[in-house]
Amino acid sequence: MSRTRLPLAALSLASVSALLLAGCSQSSDASETAGDSAASASAATGKKPAPFSEGRVKVALVRQSGAGDYFEQWGNGAKAQAKALGIDLTVYDAQADNAKQATDLSSAINSGARAIIVDHGFPATIQPEIDKAVKKGVKVVVYDVETATKGVVSTKQDDASMAQAVLDVMAGELGKDAKVGYVNVAGYAALDKRDSVWKKTADANGWKQQFKVGKVTDSTATDNVPLVSAALTQHSDVAGVFAPYDELAKGTVLAVQNKKLQDRVKVFGADVSNADIQNMTAKGSPWVATAGTDPSAVGAAVVRTAALELAGELNKTSVEFPAVAITQDFLKSKGIGNMDQLRKALPALNLAKVSTADWIPNVAH
Repeated sequence: MSRTRLPLAALSLASVSALLLAGCSQSSDASETAGDSAASASAATGKKPAPFSEGRVKVALVRQSGAGDYFEQWGNGAKAQAKALGIDLTVYDAQADNAKQATDLSSAINSGARAIIVDHGFPATIQPEIDKAVKKGVKVVVYDVETATKGVVSTKQDDASMAQAVLDVMAGELGKDAKVGYVNVAGYAALDKRDSVWKKTADANGWKQQFKVGKVTDSTATDNVPLVSAALTQHSDVAGVFAPYDELAKGTVLAVQNKKLQDRVKVFGADVSNADIQNMTAKGSPWVATAGTDPSAVGAAVVRTAALELAGELNKTSVEFPAVAITQDFLKSKGIGNMDQLRKALPALNLAKVSTADWIPNVAH
C-alpha cells in the first residue's frame, strides 16, 4: 500500500474516540458525521459484467480490528462503495483478537461469499484460512497483509514512502544528531515497513534514540499514554518522537502534554482522520506532521478492487494507494478542520482513478 512519494512542496497541489464493530454484522450505510459526510456515488455508464449483472453479490469483509477513527472511516468507505455496487457485504471484526480473526475468516469462507476482503491481520494466524479460501475458489483481496499465496490480490498504502515523507519533515525540524523517541510495534506489515525507513533515516541523521515503547490494543491511544509518559520521565530531553500510526501518535501527544513538554517535544505521526486533524490543529498541539491516505477513499478503493477481480477485469495482483504528507502549518494556513476540507485542499486523496471502470458507480468523498 509502486508509486512515487509526493514531495512536501506539492502539498498545495496535490484514535481515542473509537467505534468497535461488534462480532459479525450485516453492513449498514456509511454514517454521516460532522466533517466526514456520507459518501455519494457517481452514476455508472457501462453495462454490468457478471456476476454483478446477475443481482446482489455476496462479499465478506474480515477485519483484524475496526477500532479507531481511521478504521471507522475506512469501514464507512467500504460500506458505501459496496452499497453502490450492489454488494451484500457482511463485516466481521475480530477486535484485535488474532485467533478470532482466523475463526471469522473460516466463517466467511463457509458463508458462501464470492469474495473475501481481509483488512490487516497476522499471517501466522490467518494464512491457513487464506489458503483454504483460494482453494475453494473464493476471490481474496487483502489490505496490509503479507501473503505469498498465489491468486491473492494485495492492496496497501506505500508505507515506506509514507514514513519517509514524515521523516523528511522531522529531519528538517530537528536537524542532525538530535535525541529522539520512538513509539511503534513489531509484527504489523505496515508498521514494520515504516520501521525500516525509521532505522535508515535515524542512522543517516545521527539521531540518538533514547527509547522505544508501544503496543496495539483495542484502546491503543489510551494504553500508550502511560508507556510514553514513563519514557518521557526518564528522557525528557528528546527533541521529537516518531509514532508511525495515528493511534500511537494520539497517545504520544497526550503523554507529552501530561508531562507539560509540548513546547519542547515535537510529535511526528502517520495516517490522517478527522480526529487527527483536530488533534494537530488544537492550540499548543505538539503533533506537527503526519502523512496518509484518505481512509474512506481507501476502503472504497479496496472494494472496487475486489469487484474488478470478481469480474475478471483487474488483471494485476497488487494495487497501491498513494499518500501525501500533511503538516500542522499546512492545516492551519488553509483553515482545515476536518477530512471534507482536507479532501478539497488535496484532491489527490480522493483516489478517484484507482481501481475503477465505467460500470462501477465510483463513490465520491
